[in-house]
Amino acid sequence: MNSSAKASPWWTPSVHADRRPFLIGRNAIQAALRGFFTREDFIEVDTAVLQVSPGNEAHLHAFATEALTTDGQKAPFYLHTSPEFACKKLLAAGEERISCFAHVYRNRERGPLHHPEFTMLEWYRAGESYESLMMDCVRILALATETVKTGKLAYRGAESDPFAGPERISVAEAFERHAGIDLLASVAADGSTDRDHLAAEMKRVGMRVADDDGWADLFSRVLVEKIEPHLGFGRITILDEYPVSEAALARPSARDPRVAERFELYACGVELANGFGELTNAAEQRRRFEIEMAEKARVYGETYPIDEDFLAALSLMPEASGIALGFDRLVMLATGASRIDQVLWAPVAEYGR
Repeated sequence: MNSSAKASPWWTPSVHADRRPFLIGRNAIQAALRGFFTREDFIEVDTAVLQVSPGNEAHLHAFATEALTTDGQKAPFYLHTSPEFACKKLLAAGEERISCFAHVYRNRERGPLHHPEFTMLEWYRAGESYESLMMDCVRILALATETVKTGKLAYRGAESDPFAGPERISVAEAFERHAGIDLLASVAADGSTDRDHLAAEMKRVGMRVADDDGWADLFSRVLVEKIEPHLGFGRITILDEYPVSEAALARPSARDPRVAERFELYACGVELANGFGELTNAAEQRRRFEIEMAEKARVYGETYPIDEDFLAALSLMPEASGIALGFDRLVMLATGASRIDQVLWAPVAEYGR
């Protein structure tokens, strides 16, 4: 077979027949999760895709567009990378438990686990700790596998038992265990970071360091190369307490100001969800956004606007916890699919070829 031969389109009957069991599983899991949130007294909300800001994380890339006013004037808009800002405005408006299945859009992303348009499941609990989200995740992963009768999460030959108690480990503990690096020795009490210290630690354990790498670049390299390959095998892993500089939307931990109330959920080495104890200090949020956009300008030569309405809403937003879960990835692992496009009813057309 010619390796350069073009694959048949997803709408070809034979290809669709192969994908259809995964798609039926997707629908069943979505229905089951909607039932879960209804039983937990959540209100399902729907948010606008077009936003004045797509989000302000340095390494997220948005799709840009523009609106025309009735007199033909142009106004810049973006397709959101997450419904987070809108959901938090709803918390400010008085909602207490909300969930949202949102189509979201991220540029520069395509592969077995990434797609330019995908479904994010987000939910928020006002007045509740972020540990409550961890328990939600355990129940949701078990429910997904029960619904499609697989009883396990699987990806590329690896398995994870959602019914086993989850492993909960801090980022600092994971760096020490899997990389032999004392991460928090490079983080000051005010959250500032020491790039040279972390670089020296990485060189000591034989890891690559480039001259133009910032602290965040180095952190990400250790996470991807040394930590993530060990997470979520046999049972799910909750990776907790990220350094505050890596948690732009999370509040600092009361236990240690160097880390934040942020966790990520892993199964079979795949990141499934990202949860926070939400930051509600508007001045601090603005400061963090400005740092993120300065880094984006340094690395990519562009920035995104800050949503001033969002910052204004934070003054009314209650203490809350919130989480974003990659719904398509959950379906993949619950049904045993190997690529994200297998669980999307109508994948985005290929581009750039």
